Amino acid sequence: MKFKKKKRQDDFQKVKLKVGKTKPKADNATNTNFRSKGIHLTEQLKRDTSGPTTHRQLGLNDLMSQLHHYSANIKHSALLGLKELLSLNPSLLEQQLSRLVSEVAAVFTDKDGNVRLAATRVLRFIAQSVPAERVAPFSPVLSAHLSCAMTHIEISIQEDAMKILDVLLEHYPALLAARPAVLLTNFLELISHRQGSGGSKKAQDPKARNWTLSVNPNRTVTSQQWRLTVLLRLGRFLQAVVEERPVEESDIFSPTEGVFGSSGEGRLMPLNLNWEELTYSKVGVKVYEHSGSKPTPRSTFRLRPEVDTGPTVGENLDSAEAVQSFAATLVPLLLEVWVEASTSDSPWNNSEGAHMLSPDAMSVMFQVLSILQLLRKLAPQQEHQDALDAWFYKEYLGDFKQHFMKNFPYDARDTPRHRKKVDLKRSKQTAVVPGLTVEPLALNITLCQVMVSLSQRQGLGRETDGDWLTPLRTFVRDTLGSGAKLSYRQLHMLLGTVWKMVLTQRSKTVTDDLLAAVYVYYKQRNLTLQTRSLLLSFYSKLYLQEQGHTHIARSKVLCRWLASLPVQLSQLGHRNPALSERLILSIQAAASRKHKDLLKSLLTNACKLYDPQEGVVVLLPAESQQRMVQLLYFLPKMSQSLLANLSCCCTTGRISAGLAASLIRIVHFRSSLSGWSVGSEEAALEDVNYISFLFSTLTGFSTEKLAALQEADDESILPPSPLSPLSLYPTPMEQFTHHWDVVEEVCHCLETLGSKSQCFDILQNGICKYLIKLGVVPDSMAAGLLRAVSRLLDLSVLPIEPVLRFLSQCCLSLMALLISLEQELPAETNHKREAIWGACVSALSSVPRLLRMVLQLMRVGDLSEEELPQLGQILSMLLQHTPIHNQLLANAALLQDIIQQLTRYSRGATREQWLTDLLYCYSVTVAHSSSARRGNLGLRDMY
Repeated sequence: MKFKKKKRQDDFQKVKLKVGKTKPKADNATNTNFRSKGIHLTEQLKRDTSGPTTHRQLGLNDLMSQLHHYSANIKHSALLGLKELLSLNPSLLEQQLSRLVSEVAAVFTDKDGNVRLAATRVLRFIAQSVPAERVAPFSPVLSAHLSCAMTHIEISIQEDAMKILDVLLEHYPALLAARPAVLLTNFLELISHRQGSGGSKKAQDPKARNWTLSVNPNRTVTSQQWRLTVLLRLGRFLQAVVEERPVEESDIFSPTEGVFGSSGEGRLMPLNLNWEELTYSKVGVKVYEHSGSKPTPRSTFRLRPEVDTGPTVGENLDSAEAVQSFAATLVPLLLEVWVEASTSDSPWNNSEGAHMLSPDAMSVMFQVLSILQLLRKLAPQQEHQDALDAWFYKEYLGDFKQHFMKNFPYDARDTPRHRKKVDLKRSKQTAVVPGLTVEPLALNITLCQVMVSLSQRQGLGRETDGDWLTPLRTFVRDTLGSGAKLSYRQLHMLLGTVWKMVLTQRSKTVTDDLLAAVYVYYKQRNLTLQTRSLLLSFYSKLYLQEQGHTHIARSKVLCRWLASLPVQLSQLGHRNPALSERLILSIQAAASRKHKDLLKSLLTNACKLYDPQEGVVVLLPAESQQRMVQLLYFLPKMSQSLLANLSCCCTTGRISAGLAASLIRIVHFRSSLSGWSVGSEEAALEDVNYISFLFSTLTGFSTEKLAALQEADDESILPPSPLSPLSLYPTPMEQFTHHWDVVEEVCHCLETLGSKSQCFDILQNGICKYLIKLGVVPDSMAAGLLRAVSRLLDLSVLPIEPVLRFLSQCCLSLMALLISLEQELPAETNHKREAIWGACVSALSSVPRLLRMVLQLMRVGDLSEEELPQLGQILSMLLQHTPIHNQLLANAALLQDIIQQLTRYSRGATREQWLTDLLYCYSVTVAHSSSARRGNLGLRDMY
């Protein structure tokens, strides 16, 4: 019998639990439970001390790093925070401009549309705050990212690239226009694609088209709307290229001047000079033209501006070949765009209403024509533009006539509006090109400008141009002659069209027909200053083209316009100085060419134009006054009344002293007494009138003013006294200075007339006839007469007694005035005192017997006690002046008698200082000159 083996109990035996029972906890179990409380922080203790932060306490570095996040929402919020940070801290733009531009430009091609929109807004904010010169170093980065966006495979990114392009074209057009080749290719790729070679035969064909329009059905807009959007930006980009390119300025009336062209900053002026001016100059001459095969030292040269062509010629489109190559690609695409638009606009080919276009078709055609017009302006040189026009004429004239001129002129089609439910997709498509509405007039004017630019001069296709130029000429004539209101841009384009037609047609009938229409528009009232100036500039520049163009020189309309200019100038006056300046420039251009009708009209209105009170010569600004004075040289005749007005203009102070001197010189040159003439040109004024003009200008006051002074009861007029025989009228300091400069110029003209004796004889006759009887004499006139007499005196003709007496009275009265001025206002009247003293001393030292008569007028017994010191000071000043010592010694007895009387009448216990100074000066003068008395007997007899 077997026994059961008892099972052994193992160590660490696992306790078996019953079902549903919880396992008991071990004795060494760890309690992992914990309790927590919330902590509320009113502000963040740890801040970013590296710089300013946004309201979310994010700094610039944080925002920049978030731009690289994979989440579109974080990138969008980072761009919003970046705009907030920059608006609150503008200094960050200057400090971190490089990082900002590169990081913001990097998200131009982001997949999320909201991110791209926010990036565009940040870019606009930067562009509004930072000038172009600061962004210029980073322009390659912007251009590269813009090109990536324009050529991106995603259609939405391409559409948003147009918004980025709008921002850059608005604020930084010059930066984009610096290297246009890449962007122009991108524009082509937006609306077209390259074709395959298609075989060697097709590739060898020069007219083979390598680009064709593309259609993408996945776009949110129609193909026509997308192309219109791209063409609009392309036109603005080409406009920026044209404006920023330096263009040589010529005399031709460029239709882009002031509208499409630059304002003058980008233009280069050619220099006209000769070798003599460059002999000792350090400036090198590199390129010149019009020099001839054998230049001489006196040959003139026209220097061409040295233009930096940049890295490559083709890249910047600086040659006719590069522009022509680009045009050969773009023009067929533009024609194809218009053909598709016109076909979809009128699918039934109704010939009766073919000239009626819908707004969309009109916009497409306008953009196509605008780009065609800009293409020919890409070449900077005028000869390049002529070559491009000839190439356009040869290659595309037939296409342009077929597609553009067939239904000219165009008009807008009235499309009935039906009340339908708003289609959101359709409204979104039409909103792609905001604000693009084209008027039929603007479209037709642009078409005229494009087609007329293709017209060639006489001899090159002259006969074949008549059929398609006639409707253009009719439209231009009717538009200008109808009196319709045109904008400045439209008028500018029409005038450019007229300019081109006049110079290419070379027909007097065509010229008069077009210019008559322009003149009808010119005579309209209430034209703006800008419009009136444009018309004046057009006529003036067209008149300058008359040399070599007989049909322009013989134009009756142009002659009638020129003859009306002086009348318009006199009527306009100073109400519009800018327009008056334009009129003066036009008058000056025609007067320099001796246009008979203009000179006749100018002579008729000369007295009104040069009126000293209401004439334009005294009312306009200084620059216009100078041109009016220069205009006097071209007058064929100067009447006596005109010379009287000119004399008053010189003396009243309404024009500057320098300009008055120029006026006097011009009148001097036009007289026969000057001895200066050109060819067989007759003198413009008679000798008697010229002498009268000089004498009136020398006195400084007209006869009417002098007569009024004699009767005036003015407190400023100094009454006569024993020390001042004449009653002097003290002219204001400014008037005296002005008159003194005029006197110097008059004296210079009188000295150059030839015989001084005859001039002095005429001068003293005028003094004797008009001035001796005056009781009140202006001090400026008295000083001027003394100055003129001393400069014109010839010892062969001695002054007559009445003139000598009048001059002595003037001299003594002026010296008395000199003493009073020195006592009252020594600083303010310094120039006046120097001029008066110089005139008196010069006359006393040169005019015989004048000093003796002045000494005879010094009656000491008639003087009051206050006048005795003044007389003593006058004598002291004369004794101290060395040049008149001989004349004083010649009258020593008379001088000694005056001093003895002064000593006798000077009462007082002590001798006054003025008398002591007088006696000292007298003793020094007599002692110094006693040795020379014996040799001066002849001088004593004369003086």
